[in-house]
Amino acid sequence: MTPLLSSLEGMTTMYMASQKGPHTAQSIRDIIRQLREMPMFAGMIEDDDAEELARLIEEKHGISMGLGAVVDAEDFRPWLHDARIKNEVGDFYWSRYRKLLSLKGLPKSVIDATDEVTDRVLDRLGDPKNMTPWSRRGMVVGHVQSGKTANYTGLICKAADAGYRLIVVIAGIHNNLRNQTQARIDEGFIGRDTGRLAHANKAQRQKIIGVGQFDQREFPVSLTNTLRDFNKATATTNTSQIGQYNVPVVLVIKKNSSTLKNLLEWLKEHSVHQGTQMVSQPMLLIDDEADNASINTAYSREEVTRINGQIRELLSLFHRSCYVGYTATPFANIFIDPDTDDEALKQDLFPRHFIIGLDAPSNYFGAQKVFLDARDRHVRLIDDNKDILPMKHKIDHPADVLPDSLVRAVRAFIVARAIRNARGQQAAHASMLINASRFTDVQGRLRSRVSDIVSQIRDAVAVDGGKGHAALQSPEIAALYAVWEAEYADAEGAGWPEVQARLHEVLVAARVVEVNASKRSQPLDYDQGGEHGVTVIAIGGFSLSRGLTLEGLTVSYFLRNSMMYDTLMQMGRWFGYRPGYEDLCRVWIPADGVGWYTHIHEAMDDLQAQLKRMELAKATPEQFGLAVRSHPESLIVTARNKMGTGREFPMKVGLAGKLIETTRIRVDRVQLDRNRKAGQDLAAAIMATGELTADHLSKGTLYRSVPVHLVQDFLRVFRADAADPLTDPRLMNDYIDARADSELEKWDVLFASAQNADAPEEELTAGLTMRAFARSVGEPDLRQGVLSISGTSRRVGSPGDERIGLTAEQIEAATQSFREECDRLGKKTPTTLPPRIFCEVPGRRPLIILRFVAPTVSAELLSEKPPRIVLAWSICFPPSDVQGGTVEYVVNTIRMREIFGEEEVEEEARGDAE
Repeated sequence: MTPLLSSLEGMTTMYMASQKGPHTAQSIRDIIRQLREMPMFAGMIEDDDAEELARLIEEKHGISMGLGAVVDAEDFRPWLHDARIKNEVGDFYWSRYRKLLSLKGLPKSVIDATDEVTDRVLDRLGDPKNMTPWSRRGMVVGHVQSGKTANYTGLICKAADAGYRLIVVIAGIHNNLRNQTQARIDEGFIGRDTGRLAHANKAQRQKIIGVGQFDQREFPVSLTNTLRDFNKATATTNTSQIGQYNVPVVLVIKKNSSTLKNLLEWLKEHSVHQGTQMVSQPMLLIDDEADNASINTAYSREEVTRINGQIRELLSLFHRSCYVGYTATPFANIFIDPDTDDEALKQDLFPRHFIIGLDAPSNYFGAQKVFLDARDRHVRLIDDNKDILPMKHKIDHPADVLPDSLVRAVRAFIVARAIRNARGQQAAHASMLINASRFTDVQGRLRSRVSDIVSQIRDAVAVDGGKGHAALQSPEIAALYAVWEAEYADAEGAGWPEVQARLHEVLVAARVVEVNASKRSQPLDYDQGGEHGVTVIAIGGFSLSRGLTLEGLTVSYFLRNSMMYDTLMQMGRWFGYRPGYEDLCRVWIPADGVGWYTHIHEAMDDLQAQLKRMELAKATPEQFGLAVRSHPESLIVTARNKMGTGREFPMKVGLAGKLIETTRIRVDRVQLDRNRKAGQDLAAAIMATGELTADHLSKGTLYRSVPVHLVQDFLRVFRADAADPLTDPRLMNDYIDARADSELEKWDVLFASAQNADAPEEELTAGLTMRAFARSVGEPDLRQGVLSISGTSRRVGSPGDERIGLTAEQIEAATQSFREECDRLGKKTPTTLPPRIFCEVPGRRPLIILRFVAPTVSAELLSEKPPRIVLAWSICFPPSDVQGGTVEYVVNTIRMREIFGEEEVEEEARGDAE
């Protein structure tokens, strides 16, 4: 940036700070336009430069973050405000951390929101000045890679300022995640490099980092460091530093039974020795990735129970203790009940005192942007791995050849890094993630092959990279050019000459590493970049799937087949913040994976909205816990909890306000004919009543107030795919039966017809003709005899179908209410509105839509002759007051195993247990 542009940026920022209220994209440009008219800038700054500056300022200062939702227990009594008035709460640790956040470039609005949210959490912890025994349990629900660590680091700082003197952070089940978390705590709370403090050479021990640069009057004591987890002998040597607890003591430990056992034994031995009186001190326990504390398939159930019990024992040692679990995937945490509805409460980790939902800042690069708003830009489908690197493979899979899609992804990363350097981001880090196998041995082979590819490209660039246009004679450079042309030719500041000029510096710095539990694994050390940021391609599995942050993640190659929500979301390391290079980010993923992530995002968004509604209704954490357990999607998570048992168990399932669709239909000719016959019988029965008038709409033929028994007759016959529990006829009929005499007594039935005049047309029954909807189907599923309709979007219908049957006033009211909800949450209203906002319209009739679907498949599969036309349905259930909107549904775990398969256990997860 030129000095003149820097001056304009500074003046614009100062002018913005002098004005009250948030700034919009337009207001920032208006300020720049006014300043450009000043004599010192007049005629000196081009329009393109001014626009680039506006985008930069918008990125830095136009970011907002809502305060989220809070669900409290009925006995909540705030204490923080009064304590501050009495000057009982300091500001030493938080003020240092706030300065660090500002130094890192976080916008003031985000820092202010973090300040407010951490105050909310702290206010719900026990008052450390209250000497009577107390125990508090809470949970904070955020988004994957959205800044939960930054949030709880801020909470730790404020807890220390308030008087908490022992702080334990349980950070994941792997060494690399624990070490990374320790480094973040060193930087944001301790202020010194704990790895250096543990160094034998005293001359090298002191290294001030992070918050220590602002104020060095005191430093917390850490009984762990970036090199080692908790060790009884090391901790004992440090007890003299603890003294009378003039400074806080912090530990960052793995979620591992051996580590917890050692900590418990040491605390019991030293609880009253040497005058420390540890158990009388107020203790805060942060459980990072809390859903992984009591439910983790890498461990046996006995191991899970042991860890849960040890966490509870650790809390019980202290007269005054707080437990705060942080998670992005609440489906699989302690809300989900392992045995009975009461078991979650018996575990004593249930967040009975508070649940807080964190809003992500408006610049969060999450599932909404990746898979919905800008899917065509960011997502690339993997369809060439079947014979080379199948998703299901054995530990001895050779991996001698890489799929072309993976080679292309590596090239895209190299080009994207060159573009970032051309944009002046050389000092920033850049990472690529490759997660394609659960076996460390296969990961090692993949690393070797990828290293070979990078070496070949490096050699070609070293020889031909400086030859200008003639360099394209090199096959490797020509391949990079082809990727640039396809992916990044329209990217800002990314002309091919600029990219080619930067290739050498990118490839000299690029490293290919394994991140797993093997001896070959290398740490992701982003502090070693110096003036130039680290450029790394990280290959791993489970270690890359839980909490580990890959700085500057730009390109991801993800080839895994887990259907479990928490596993998929945690593997989505590509979520986070991408300032200045969001347009360059790419995710290579199988088509089915795109559908699952889209579906999961909608489910998570639904739960966050429900949390907000329950806050307004002053509901309690127990009521929200029930809502999570009753969410239709919890069936999928519960399935993994039940693996290993073979009995039936009851689930409360809520379908109120939900859209359910037959996205999976088995290719069984006899059953497909029965399904069509069921649709014919429904249409004929409606017409035979002689009382129902058809409304001929642009989307099809609509009958209003159809008796419920006609719909039930249809659903009893229709069968989709047993692998989709939400379309199970038993669940449907149980739910409808409970409401047949009230809320679901009358239905709207739409026989949908495609608006494309060229669509194939078929008669369902006499007098009722419907045009079929062309829908893609997932090819892997089709080979297994299942039509997975709209494989990448998992939708049978079209956006807006749920509005059918509503008045214009109802549609406008629902839309406006959703816009206001987005504004409250600080979110941009998505272009495609979620189905739930129209399903949830009070007083609406249930809606069932029948449609013909014409599967579209590749020429390769035409020989397998999929059905030409099949019947499918969608149901939009309205809100319900009956039985809390749920129905009890008995699920057999053996069938669940058949539906979802055995959840894969990471080979590497076991190797990192100690």
